[in-house]
Amino acid sequence: MENTYKTNLINRFKNKSAKISILGLGYVGLPLATVFAEAGFHVIGVDPDPKKISAIQNGESYILDVPDEQIRKLVDQKKLQATTDFSILKQADAVSICVPTPLRKTGDPDLSYIVSATEELAKYIHPGMVVVLESTTYPGTTREVILPTLTEKSNLKVGADFFLAFSPERVDPGRKDWTTINTPKVLGGVTPNCLEVASAWYSMALQKVVPVSSAEVAEMAKLLENTYRMINIGLVNELAIMCDRLGVDVWEVIDAAATKPFGFMKFTPGPGLGGHCIPIDPLYLSWKLRSINYTARFIELASEINSNMPRFVVGKISDALNNRSKPIKGSQILVLGAAYKPDIDDIRESPALDVIGLLIQKGALVSYHDPYIKRVHHEEWELQSIPDLDEGLENADCVVILTNHSVYDYPAILEKSKLIIDSRNALGVLGRDHPKVVRL
Repeated sequence: MENTYKTNLINRFKNKSAKISILGLGYVGLPLATVFAEAGFHVIGVDPDPKKISAIQNGESYILDVPDEQIRKLVDQKKLQATTDFSILKQADAVSICVPTPLRKTGDPDLSYIVSATEELAKYIHPGMVVVLESTTYPGTTREVILPTLTEKSNLKVGADFFLAFSPERVDPGRKDWTTINTPKVLGGVTPNCLEVASAWYSMALQKVVPVSSAEVAEMAKLLENTYRMINIGLVNELAIMCDRLGVDVWEVIDAAATKPFGFMKFTPGPGLGGHCIPIDPLYLSWKLRSINYTARFIELASEINSNMPRFVVGKISDALNNRSKPIKGSQILVLGAAYKPDIDDIRESPALDVIGLLIQKGALVSYHDPYIKRVHHEEWELQSIPDLDEGLENADCVVILTNHSVYDYPAILEKSKLIIDSRNALGVLGRDHPKVVRL
């Protein structure tokens, strides 16, 4: 028997008459909203933050990857709207949930944003709606957390009256080659009908949809992607520690290994892991497995190594200053870069925050410079990016490169600094064997 809701929804996606709503307008949600709007859909973003709503209504973007002009154009064309009012979901045919999924201080998954968004959605869910969760989480969340909430009071049947799927976000801030529109999109439904409807929706805006057999497969695929990166970064971070003990240049070792045209993929060490995905997502999997009495040993070992890299960097700073008869306490230390990776304004889980915090604890007089991040507010301290980089370099007893932004003039930084700790090999050959430079 033909499912009328499924057929009608698929037809509405094909003729672009379906109304789209995005819950959560952050690093994932806003780019996704613009992609659907550019494809010709009417998109309404919902977010509890009135500052984000005001910015969008004024044609302004707060996400580096989304230009102001794009927001302004879509708002003027009435293809993109934004509101804090969840009741707008009564009008929606398709809803994508793109809310944060952080870890609690105990290391347990914090699903409060997903739960809150789903509870709001449950008030307005109606027959003929498709819902896709994009927030990264542990396998089983879509079926075990989202589904019961949406069906408990609505009496709607999944796969018949409404449709539910999971599609992991694959946003890498700052990239120009792979963006939301052209990065292949994995999609897993709770039922076959759910997959068919969700695929019909996403394929109208994204270049490639990769269907899988279940929501759990899609959830696990995302965790595999980031666990793979986390473990390999943990490997090269430990390699950096080993090479330091052996007196071998880890950067030269990695470059030499990378000349092999097969069987090797280059990863580089650094002061720790940053961003929302790599430091957090694998721990969702580790937590889930502990609940079924299994220890994810690779994940926990890599996490331990990566989490200790800020202390390793601070140790390098301490040794370098000590070799110049200076203690950390009272020394002027300038940190270059607060973002978790180059050329972006994202400080989520940035190792720079840990390094700065440790230096402050040890009595250092810390300042920082980042062309993308004007202020950093932490639980125990707050700093503003210094306005005059040249003056900061000249006054610093030690300069610590934590983020290798491409806008920095590294030869000039080398010339003006007394001592540099280069945790990213930003100076390249300039820093090799230079008396003022200590490399990771």
